[in-house]
Amino acid sequence: MIGRLAFRSLTAHPVRSAVLAAGFGVGVAVMAILLGVAGIVLEQAQSPALVGGGDVNINLSLAVPARLVLSGTLQLDALRPRVRAAAASHTTELFLLHNGRATRVDVRGGIPSVERELGDPETTGLDVWRDTHEDAVWTREPPHVLLRQIDRFHGVPDVAEWADSWAEWLYFNGRSTEARFYLTFLVGPRVKSGNRSAGVRLQIERNGRMESYSASTEVTDADLARAPDLTIGASSVRLDGMVYRIHVDVADAAGRRAIGDLSIEASAGRFVPPIEITGARGWRTGYVVPVMSGTLDGAVTVGGNHVSLGGGVGYHDHNWGFWRDVSWQWGQAQQGDLSLIYGRVFPPPEAADPERIPGFVGALGPDGPLGYSTDVRISETNDERGQPATIDVRARGPSLTLDLRFDVASITTNRMTQGPLGNGVDFLQMRGRYTVSGRAGDREISFTAPGSAETFRGD
Repeated sequence: MIGRLAFRSLTAHPVRSAVLAAGFGVGVAVMAILLGVAGIVLEQAQSPALVGGGDVNINLSLAVPARLVLSGTLQLDALRPRVRAAAASHTTELFLLHNGRATRVDVRGGIPSVERELGDPETTGLDVWRDTHEDAVWTREPPHVLLRQIDRFHGVPDVAEWADSWAEWLYFNGRSTEARFYLTFLVGPRVKSGNRSAGVRLQIERNGRMESYSASTEVTDADLARAPDLTIGASSVRLDGMVYRIHVDVADAAGRRAIGDLSIEASAGRFVPPIEITGARGWRTGYVVPVMSGTLDGAVTVGGNHVSLGGGVGYHDHNWGFWRDVSWQWGQAQQGDLSLIYGRVFPPPEAADPERIPGFVGALGPDGPLGYSTDVRISETNDERGQPATIDVRARGPSLTLDLRFDVASITTNRMTQGPLGNGVDFLQMRGRYTVSGRAGDREISFTAPGSAETFRGD
């Protein structure tokens, strides 16, 4: 019925119908042409030749990620020989004030020497535009300088509500054919003297048995200004180029000492950049992984027994923030040239809704990041004692699709009753085996390998 009425309406006025049809056709054609032209203009506007030349143009909104690319990712062995010049430019908004009026001006800044090397027509003939000292930092900064920058310590924020729970630490773990270890250099909040509380804890597992050694003292703000070069009591960390050189001298409750020297070597581009989460009332926490997987060397003498770490694999991360009523899930594994990491932080409810903080999974290969996802589900299955037996991690994203299963082999339980992490709950450090399948980037992944995980139990 409706079709018949429409047909009769069109045939009753054929001239008008023809004109309307032609008009609609012209309108659609014009719109299609405009969209096509707009797409071409946008593509040309983003052309490397128009923004300073080069073969590849990477747009970054902040200066810090740009430095991570220039001094980190582009320094990978697979990319460094192919890079002729790497330029960083930054676009921002400025306001011109004149006669009481403010006019917005779009401004783009770059590095003169590399802009010319890339053939930028706007700067080629301007000899007066030369590199400053700050420009040279961008173009000639070696990877170890960036490594030191992302591993520096942070000042304590002026937030009275959370101040007594601020802590920052350097964490290392590793395994060799003889042992596995966990090592933490932790600096807590201020104490009555005005200094910061500090401690070193070494846990070393050998022959199926976990032993714990520690030491505590105070450090000054001047001591922390040199971090990651850090001395706590008789133990120390020194970043020598791309190698972390660590000396430990700690004791257990019976007075037995663990003394030794070990090293973990970092690689340019194989790191997780700094991540910081902020919440209400000034709450914040941050995390960076300077070494996803590095060569481990050295030895520790434990109770008079020599324990070799030579030929092993090491890992290093760095945490900071307010930790009252905070918990997390975390794990990492290495297999050959592949490194995987996952995690999720649960903040206190007055700072943020814990259910709305996403987890993440990241994968790094021999030439840098392979993929990541924040669409992550982490589920734990307990045994009859309420302890984790398995942990399943499911990650889905455009660059990464992975399923991880962690079968727990052993658990070290630490009751968190003192210090900035004293939440009255149990902190569980687990050793076990990962079974992994899926894809990261263009790489298919399927392996089983030993690894570590952390979680909490209690109220």
